[in-house]
Amino acid sequence: MTPGTDVAVVGAGLTGAATAWALSRAGHSVTLFDTYGFGHDKGSSHGSSRIFRRVYPDALYVGMTGRAQEGWRELESESNTTLLQTRGGIDHGRSRDPQALAAVAAKHGLTHELLSASEARERWPGMVFDGPVLFQPDAGVVNADLSIGAFLGVARRNGAHLVPHTPVDAIEVFHDHVVVHAAQAVRARRVVLAAGGWLPELVAACDLPIRLPRLRVTQMQVFHFRQRDPGAVFPVLVHKDRHQVFGLPSGVDGGPEPAMKVAQHDGGTLTTASTRSGHIDSDGRNVITDYVGQWLPGLDPEPVAEGTCLYTSTDDEDFVLDRRGPVVVASPCSGHGAKFAPLLGEMIADLVLGRAVTHPRFALDRDIPKNSR
Repeated sequence: MTPGTDVAVVGAGLTGAATAWALSRAGHSVTLFDTYGFGHDKGSSHGSSRIFRRVYPDALYVGMTGRAQEGWRELESESNTTLLQTRGGIDHGRSRDPQALAAVAAKHGLTHELLSASEARERWPGMVFDGPVLFQPDAGVVNADLSIGAFLGVARRNGAHLVPHTPVDAIEVFHDHVVVHAAQAVRARRVVLAAGGWLPELVAACDLPIRLPRLRVTQMQVFHFRQRDPGAVFPVLVHKDRHQVFGLPSGVDGGPEPAMKVAQHDGGTLTTASTRSGHIDSDGRNVITDYVGQWLPGLDPEPVAEGTCLYTSTDDEDFVLDRRGPVVVASPCSGHGAKFAPLLGEMIADLVLGRAVTHPRFALDRDIPKNSR
């Protein structure tokens, strides 16, 4: 057995990498395992663009976005890397209720504007609107690939032991410690399960005494569309009508010319992390290309790039952040967790160290209404 560590972390996506960062900067020894290479594209954390936004209908998440924004700036300072680029964001659509979102924004002191459709079209002539539009200037784009590199770089500098290409085969749970069996056995005071879409498989394979809420793993599709006017500035967008669609600047994922990443938040193909196909569904592509043709005339409706990723979703779309003995379960996903990564690392570290109790909204055994989702 190798020498012990304070905390073993399983999974080096955004959540696991942020956890290693938060624990190591607090002076704790960390060993981080990932089955694949760091920054791989098989899960939920890869790519050059993830949405950061402050607007939520839910006060809990509005507050968390503010703390996460501070965390991104701290990580940027520690890593000397720009990770969050502010762009401004809009919410619109008959099922999005911009007026109600504006009321939440006002209650929480967020700078915002509620625009008419004509005012929004004048500001963003490459977009179509059919009702009121909420604009919030703090929204932007997080580069997930660079963020994982920044978290891991700082963690390594702080002494974390990073172990890629090493699957975890078993976890033995004792009263006050665990033994993680990977290439070698590692004794740790605590273990964090941050395996994303692999979490249900990991818990089952290791026969852990943990009952997870229902987690739906779905393969999602994203498409990148070239801007007709390379100089146009598109905001981050959330549009909820017949489908729930989001869009944001693509970054390098969209190729050498300015492009927008556009995708469906709802839908997806039910799968597992180990069996997902990675194949693009033509019907899903048609939904998005039709959407772009109707709502985003400033984009060429033929995708210049496309890809897949995983969602791991609870029925209520809240996160799972909870502890059972020496085991911390971290599944802050449901398609909206990336923006919170620095804050989540700190929250998970607090659970590991006993500095906080589980928020009831994020508990493993919370009561989830049957009509959720």
